[in-house]
Amino acid sequence: MRDHDEVPYIVIERDGGSQVGSFVIGALVGAGLALLFAPKSGAETQEALKEHARRLRGTAEERMREAQKQLEERLDVAREGVQERVESVKNALDAGREAAREARGELEKKLETSKAAYRAGVDAARETVAAGAEGDEDAAEAGD
Repeated sequence: MRDHDEVPYIVIERDGGSQVGSFVIGALVGAGLALLFAPKSGAETQEALKEHARRLRGTAEERMREAQKQLEERLDVAREGVQERVESVKNALDAGREAAREARGELEKKLETSKAAYRAGVDAARETVAAGAEGDEDAAEAGD
């Protein structure tokens, strides 16, 4: 026998039903409750949102100015570095050109000295050959 406390119950389930209707009803109820319990009127809320947007805009502009300032500072440092390197390269080129001029001058002096020594050697050889030829003629004449 059954107790009267245990009454059978029936569960009804829907298969394939759309959940969109439940969502729309929930959204409408939530919006209505939000309007009822809102601490400010619509105009006050709009003004608060506008003020918040102004503050956000001011903050964004300030951050943009700071970022621009930092970027300009970094660009100035980079420009200075590039300018220093360019000057360094120019100085090195000038020093290289001067060293080349000095080396060329020294080489030209050594070349002239070598040419002079060569000419002196050639002249001495000619004199020796000429003196030897005269000595041979004198000896040939004495033997005759």
